[in-house]
Amino acid sequence: MINGELKSRIDKLWEEFWTGGITNPLTVIEQISFLMFSRLLDIAETRNEKKTGRTGKTFRRIFPETKDGEALRWKEFKNYGADKMLPHVRDKVFPHFKSVAVEGAKFGEYMKDAQLIINKPSLLVSAVIMIDELPLTEGDTKGDLYEYLLSKLTTAGINGQFRTPRHIIRLMVEILDPHLQHNEVIGDPACGTGGFLVEIMHYLQRKYTSPEGIIEHEGEKVYSGDLLEPFRKHIQNNLIHGFDFDVTMLRIAAMNLLLHGLDAPNIHYQDTLSGSFPDKFPKQSADFFDIILANPPFKGSLDFEDVHSSLLAQVKTKKTELLFVTLILRMLKNGGRSATIVPDGVLFGSSKAHVALRQSLVDNNQLEAIISLPSGAFKPYAGVSTGILIFTKGGKTDNVFFYDLQDDGFSLDDKRIQLYDSAFAGDLPDCLARWQSRDLKKDIDRTGKAFFVPAEEIREKGYDLSLNRYKETVYEEVKYEHPEEILKKLKTLEEEIMSDLSEIEEMVG
Repeated sequence: MINGELKSRIDKLWEEFWTGGITNPLTVIEQISFLMFSRLLDIAETRNEKKTGRTGKTFRRIFPETKDGEALRWKEFKNYGADKMLPHVRDKVFPHFKSVAVEGAKFGEYMKDAQLIINKPSLLVSAVIMIDELPLTEGDTKGDLYEYLLSKLTTAGINGQFRTPRHIIRLMVEILDPHLQHNEVIGDPACGTGGFLVEIMHYLQRKYTSPEGIIEHEGEKVYSGDLLEPFRKHIQNNLIHGFDFDVTMLRIAAMNLLLHGLDAPNIHYQDTLSGSFPDKFPKQSADFFDIILANPPFKGSLDFEDVHSSLLAQVKTKKTELLFVTLILRMLKNGGRSATIVPDGVLFGSSKAHVALRQSLVDNNQLEAIISLPSGAFKPYAGVSTGILIFTKGGKTDNVFFYDLQDDGFSLDDKRIQLYDSAFAGDLPDCLARWQSRDLKKDIDRTGKAFFVPAEEIREKGYDLSLNRYKETVYEEVKYEHPEEILKKLKTLEEEIMSDLSEIEEMVG
C-alpha cells in the first residue's frame, strides 16, 4: 500500500501536467510512464554495473559506453537546465527507447512511436524532479504507486477499452486460482493497461508466501512471496502473455508489469481478432494457454475481411463480444479455463450467432458459472450491464452455477466511492466463498444469490443464460389500510393544519 504522502506527490505531479496544458488522462499517464521508464533503465544499468564489479561477468549494456551514451542516462540529464533538458530528452533520449532491449524484452516494439508531448521546458524539469523522488526501487510500493496513477484514468479509449475495477479482477483471479506447479501459462488477448496480468502477480505473491513470510507493515499484511523462488525463471520468461492493438495501452501495460517485478514482460502489439494473429504468433494463437482472463473491448462490429476465418467458421458475426469469446476458446488448451467479462447481450441475444456461441459453451465445453454484475460496475466509463463467464475448454456442461452479485463494495454512481474498509467487500467475498464451497445438493434455492441450473433446463430455454430467466422472485403481499381509516387520518391532518393557520393569523393580527 502507498501512504498519503506518496499519493499527494502523484496528485501534485498530475496537477503539474494539467496546469502545463496536457489534460488528456491517457496522455498524462503515457508521458509519466516514459519518464519512469527512462529512470528505470538507468537503475537497471547501475545494478548491472555493480554486479559486474562483484563478479567480473559482462552484460549487455543499455547505454553505449561513450560520452553521448552516458548523456542518455537519467542520472546525467536530470541535472540539466530547462532549456537544455527539453531538446535533449526529445531528440536523443526518446529515439534511444526504440532500440532498447532489457534481459530479453524488446521494448522497441511498443516504443517505436514514443514521442515527448511536453513542450514546456519548466514542466519537464518539474516532472523529472518529482519522478526522481518517487520510490521506484522499493518492491511492491512502486507497483502500488503506478496503480494509483492508473486509478486516475476515468475515460474510455476510442475503441471502448476501459480500466476494469481491480476488485472485480481480483474476484476473477481468485475464482480461477492459478498455480505454478505445472508451469501454467496465462494470457489476456486484449490486455489494456495490464490489470489482469498484474493481479495474477499479486495473487501468486499472496498464495506463495509462507506464514513466516507475512510481514505486518503499518497495519497491512505484506506478502514476501518467499515460496516463489523455484518458479522465478518461469515467471520471468513464460508465465504471462498479453496482446493489445492500442500502442498507448501497450506501453502503459509494459510499465505496469515492469513495476510489478516482470523484467521482460511478454506483451505484444497485435489485434488478436485479425487474420495476422496466427501468422505472427502461431504458438499463442491456438491451444496454448492454461488460463485466459479478459475484459475485451466491445466497440460494436468489424468487417468480415479483418477477422480470421477460423473464428468466423465457429460463429458467423461481426460483433466483437462474440468473436472474443470464440477466440478465447481457440487460444485455450483442452482443459484450459477462462474468466471473461461480457455485456449482458451475449447471455440472452437471440441472433443465430448469439445462440450458436452459447450452445457451443454448454454442449462442447464446460460452462461453469455466470456471475451477474451490477449495472454501475463500470461507471463512469459505461452503464452497460455485464456478467462474468467462467468456462473450461472441452467436455460438456452438466450444471451451471449462477450468482447474483448486487453489491461490489462501491457506490454504483459515477463517483464509485468505496463503501467499506476493504476494497474487496460487499457481495465479493460471499461470491468467492459460495463458489469455493458450491454444492449441487445445497445450492438449490433460486430466490437466493447463488444457485445451480441444470444444462438440460438451459437447453429447453433456448440456451438463454441471463440470470433473471432462472432466478425466482418472492413477492411479499403489501397490506393497505382500509379507505375509511385513510380518510379519517386525512381529516385529522386537515384539522391540525387549520388550527395551526388560525394561530398564525392571531399572531399576525
